[in-house]
Amino acid sequence: MKSSFTIIHRPLRLVLACSLFLCLLSLASASQANRVYLDITSPELRKVSMAVPYFIEKTKPGETLASGRQMAGLMAKGLAFHGFINVVEPSLYGGRQDADWAGLGAEFAVLAQYETDFSTVSIELKLIDVQQGQMIFGRRYRGPWAKHDQIVLKFCDDIIEQLTGERGVSLTRIAFISDKSGHKEVHLADALGTNIIPVTQHRYLAVSPRFSPDGNFLAYTTYHRGNPNLYVTDVRVLKTTRPISRRPGLNMAPAWHPDGRTMVATLSKDGNPDLYQLDTNGEVLQRLTNGHGINVSPNFSPDGKKLAFVSDRGGSPQIYVMDMATKALQRITMSGNENTTPAWSPKGDWIAYTGRAEGTHHIFMIKPTGGTPVQLTRFWGDHESPSWSPDGRQIVFSRKRQGRTQLCVIFKNGNGLRVLYEGEPGNQTTPQWSPRLDVQ
Repeated sequence: MKSSFTIIHRPLRLVLACSLFLCLLSLASASQANRVYLDITSPELRKVSMAVPYFIEKTKPGETLASGRQMAGLMAKGLAFHGFINVVEPSLYGGRQDADWAGLGAEFAVLAQYETDFSTVSIELKLIDVQQGQMIFGRRYRGPWAKHDQIVLKFCDDIIEQLTGERGVSLTRIAFISDKSGHKEVHLADALGTNIIPVTQHRYLAVSPRFSPDGNFLAYTTYHRGNPNLYVTDVRVLKTTRPISRRPGLNMAPAWHPDGRTMVATLSKDGNPDLYQLDTNGEVLQRLTNGHGINVSPNFSPDGKKLAFVSDRGGSPQIYVMDMATKALQRITMSGNENTTPAWSPKGDWIAYTGRAEGTHHIFMIKPTGGTPVQLTRFWGDHESPSWSPDGRQIVFSRKRQGRTQLCVIFKNGNGLRVLYEGEPGNQTTPQWSPRLDVQ
């Protein structure tokens, strides 16, 4: 069954998208003045305070059920993940929906009711402006109970859109390499750190996970056959894996073209590690570089017209940008003797990368045309392998301290660094942030 949902906030688009299980009914309308915009990249931004009391089961209004606590907790976690929302601790007010929000310092409150019917659930959610004393917007969803977490996070992302003008990223994933099994394998996690699962279980080295533009496939290189070969796995089922390139030598670090029909990988089948454009069956379409140093880490611009990559053709690893139509090259990093892992921002206005400064690796940004780089991390430890969130607001990367490597996120202005997946065993490296995913 395919159904649509409609926003009740009058100035917003009336119909956003379709999904397999969400059904939204109009709850109320609000004035355009209720729309709030926050520049979360502003250095002066303070955290917004929001209360998320326990969800109420309509047929049992006097009780607090475990399911209501769980959904409220997930909503709070999703909001806090975006880095600019402080969720008021429910223990301060017993998780009640009739608390004195202003007295608790909350600027907004999320109020929700739900009811279940066999295997389905209906959830009604509202975002309240505490100061104005009115609802900013609300929605009612109905779908399978098995999808209730996605419903909660869908509303979370809509709240972020109400506050900032752009939808949130709660419903995204992060792929990374973890050695918690004793071997470096590809893993996949929901952005919030739930449901962390292995993608490869070869008990051999795997590297360089890369999402397809629709987020349904993950390309990576694994050494389990004794050679670094390139594979693609369907992450919707995690059972369909097929080889893309098993040529002798390197088959490394693929970059998907934004149209999803081709990719660029480093192959050394002809001797030198060079960049080749392949179709999704692994057939070579064209050779992009030809024997001028080692050429690795390709990454397409959002429009697919340019390709950033790393080459040591000038004597040290530096970042170059290739025009895909003319094959003209421009070196864009001029400072430092080691600049690697370029990652183009979703809006195409920046390239994040790893640079070595004073003996330590840090995350930098630079314009695609070059210029003066911006250093984002200035803390002790090695910071490497940046990847952008699909809204272009945050960057995930790995940070090594005292022999332990963890994933961190930071705003693109260098503020708000947080560690992801606290408590996850092992080391996590080379993260890749997925695009926004369709809720199924």
